[in-house]
Amino acid sequence: MRTTHVQIVMHSHVNNTNRLFGGRLMEWIDVTAASAARRHAAGEVTTATVDALEFIAPVYLNDLLILEAEVTWTGRTSIEVRVQTYSEALNGDQKLVNRAYLLFVAVDEEGKPKPVPPFIPNGIVQQKEWENALLRREYRLKLREECNQLAELQKEHGCRVRL
Repeated sequence: MRTTHVQIVMHSHVNNTNRLFGGRLMEWIDVTAASAARRHAAGEVTTATVDALEFIAPVYLNDLLILEAEVTWTGRTSIEVRVQTYSEALNGDQKLVNRAYLLFVAVDEEGKPKPVPPFIPNGIVQQKEWENALLRREYRLKLREECNQLAELQKEHGCRVRL
């Protein structure tokens, strides 16, 4: 199921060069992705990580943005969501300006992780996205392991831990 958010870029969204603040777009991406994850989980979710956030093209004052979010993978309690953001010209032409992958964890009333329905890829594109999601998961786990090892080394050698 696709979740869509449409936004006109206003003066309060841009910097002194009339370009959209990256942090503002990140906020809209998080909200759109969380909406998709909540719909899939039929419950509350919390953002666990942003795997990739790719700024492909600038966005300017008065641009119309379309953010499209889709679930790409699920674990036992986790949901990965891809958000693609397009700018749309007045003639309807769309240009990809951002792509992001976010991971959410479904939570119950006490904030504890809860199981989510499995996502079953439908078609070759969703299947490829699913396979790529498994690669991103593997990378996340490896990176977490490496960061933990670094923190232990810093602790052993009296270094200040800055993670």
